[in-house]
Amino acid sequence: MPAPKNPFKQALKDRTPQIGLWQSMADPVSTEICAGAGFDWLLFDGEHAPNDIPLLLAQLQAVEPYPVHSIGRPPYGEVRLIKQYLDIGFQSLLIPLVDTAEQAAEMVRAVRYPPRGIRGVGAGSARVSRWNRIPDYIPTADAEICLLVQAETVTALKNLEAICAVEGVDGVFIGPADLSSALGHGGNPGHPQVQAAIEDAIARIAKAGKASGILTSNNEWAKRYLDLGCTFVAVGTDVGILMRQTTALAEKFKGGA
Repeated sequence: MPAPKNPFKQALKDRTPQIGLWQSMADPVSTEICAGAGFDWLLFDGEHAPNDIPLLLAQLQAVEPYPVHSIGRPPYGEVRLIKQYLDIGFQSLLIPLVDTAEQAAEMVRAVRYPPRGIRGVGAGSARVSRWNRIPDYIPTADAEICLLVQAETVTALKNLEAICAVEGVDGVFIGPADLSSALGHGGNPGHPQVQAAIEDAIARIAKAGKASGILTSNNEWAKRYLDLGCTFVAVGTDVGILMRQTTALAEKFKGGA
């Protein structure tokens, strides 16, 4: 029995748009609610949200019955953390702050078993292999890992073609928050210079033959990015939805008092 197929990876190859939602609450109940909403993928954020390995594991278990793909984002591209994310069950990872082709190549090695990579072998203790109930997991796992890297600095934009050329990188995610700060417009991803850089990056990634992704809670921007050829788009965050809806409900009855 081989490793489970990765439908998200196949969708990116086919350039089938995938709509996702960011998960920052670090809570299995809220995650399960979001899992049943109908999104193609959920991103479990370990960079800016209070998610550790046990919490991520609980959320993966909560969404297991639902037809939604789980993507993990570690706080940084560190081999030890990547190994843990993969072993608890993530088949797709989003690595933040990848500025060069050399960094991207190191991340490719981190998600692959030797001799093609440096991922530690411990399938007998790992949920992802169902504790060796998937006997062929190790020889088949590499082919089903989807590696996404984040381009969110001026340096990354300069190196975009070289990053895309790295074999084993499945997609490049444009980080609008960090990118807007890097361009001198912190907190304002809608600035014309930032939007121009995003649209240029989407075009360059597509030309290089890779899938591009982004996060925005602005519906019009999301539609435009999809029209421009962005393949995986997160259209909101769980915390953002909760914040906006609770604020609107309170203002409805309290008049903003």
